[in-house]
Amino acid sequence: QVQLVESGGGLVQAGGSLRLSCAASGLTFSSYTMGWFRQAPGKEREFVAAIRWIGNTYYEDSVKGRFTISRDNAKNTLYLQMNSLKPEDTAVYYCAARSKYTSGTYRERDEYIYWGQGTQVTVSS
Repeated sequence: QVQLVESGGGLVQAGGSLRLSCAASGLTFSSYTMGWFRQAPGKEREFVAAIRWIGNTYYEDSVKGRFTISRDNAKNTLYLQMNSLKPEDTAVYYCAARSKYTSGTYRERDEYIYWGQGTQVTVSS
């Protein structure tokens, strides 16, 4: 059974930093592209960042230069380092897994087959 468990969310002031983690089990982690998505109240779940199984990274424009996605295949763990946080970054953040055989842009929810339960990030102004 595949499990993705996010942690590291919380309340932070604008300009601050948080590091999210996603612990994966039940899948060959190193073979999957991993992504972070977020969903703010009343909004659609949106792409944040992705990292391919070979290490290429992709970012949503509004987080480029502030967020860094990384992975530790030895620990089956995905990370999202978030710096210079803004109130508009407030959302529930989800990690997701995508088969390396899936075609697409890495940015669409439908490309990902496994999802975590989410962790809340709140940025106060």
